[in-house]
Amino acid sequence: MRLSRRGLLAGLGSLALPPAAQAIEQNRFSVEIGARRIAAFEPRSPEKRRFGALQFRGGLVLSCSHPRFGGFSGLWRSVDGRELVSVSDRGYWLTAKVASDAGRLVGLGSAEMAPILGASGRPLARTRSFDTESLAIADGVAYVGVERTHEVLRFDWAGEGVEARARSLPVPPEVKRLPSNRSLEAVGVVPAGPLAGTVVAIAERSGRENEPTLGVILSPGRPGLFKVVRHDGYDITDLAFLPSGDMLVLERWYRPWRGVGMRIRRIAGRDLKPGALLDGPYLIEADLGFEIDNMEGLSVHLDQGRTILTLISDDNFSILQRTLLLEFELVA
Repeated sequence: MRLSRRGLLAGLGSLALPPAAQAIEQNRFSVEIGARRIAAFEPRSPEKRRFGALQFRGGLVLSCSHPRFGGFSGLWRSVDGRELVSVSDRGYWLTAKVASDAGRLVGLGSAEMAPILGASGRPLARTRSFDTESLAIADGVAYVGVERTHEVLRFDWAGEGVEARARSLPVPPEVKRLPSNRSLEAVGVVPAGPLAGTVVAIAERSGRENEPTLGVILSPGRPGLFKVVRHDGYDITDLAFLPSGDMLVLERWYRPWRGVGMRIRRIAGRDLKPGALLDGPYLIEADLGFEIDNMEGLSVHLDQGRTILTLISDDNFSILQRTLLLEFELVA
């Protein structure tokens, strides 16, 4: 959900592109991304590194003058963490090399953006499927969740990269009845267990304020539905799987005049099955007393045996918000 549509951010948030930028690029293009280091996750306690079950490794405030940069809602990093891919909620890919120093984020290099292409080769930004909100890449295939049209799109990432064209995965009819701007906000691929290789997607909020939200297991031939318990008005914004098969769920809370909150929940992989009602313990929770923004993308990779979580924020193309890239280690 775009925060710029409500409250304080509604008045000053989402900005229109200048006339010269209205045309949609047809091909990939390079972008220069500035990066300012975030030394402390909690500025009032700069020496503190441990937050719940996570240890803060570092972060960046990203900036770029290109009008297409921003709105990042899905995130993936390669097995070694060196490659980064994100999708914006205006139908664009971002690819980059992750620069690190002594295991800490330094910046993004060799960055490129490109329009996400539909089945016909037409950019999704020119269609009803422009609202690309989530991303997972596994076994050379990229999966992108789309709000408003309630789709999960499949791309031949290994073979064609950003030039791949979308193929829509079949979804149950219940998915097509999700709210327009609160549908498939999270997508992932199960890495282990009975559902290994299966695509899983979760809606941001499919019902009322604290009702469970709908999830779908897109197993070929027999898709299944499940629900995820919601607490305290938090909405689901992404998911990622640990190598064990446990699922991490990124959640975001927002109230006009009070700001935003973020937390991550861990759900046992053995519980993921059709008909399940899923819940689990929280690994971390943070509000505006911490270096967060509208956190919408989550990825997991391993670094010398350590489990690394990376988060990215959606700035809604607003001068009041930031594009943050945060890195944590799972320590408990």
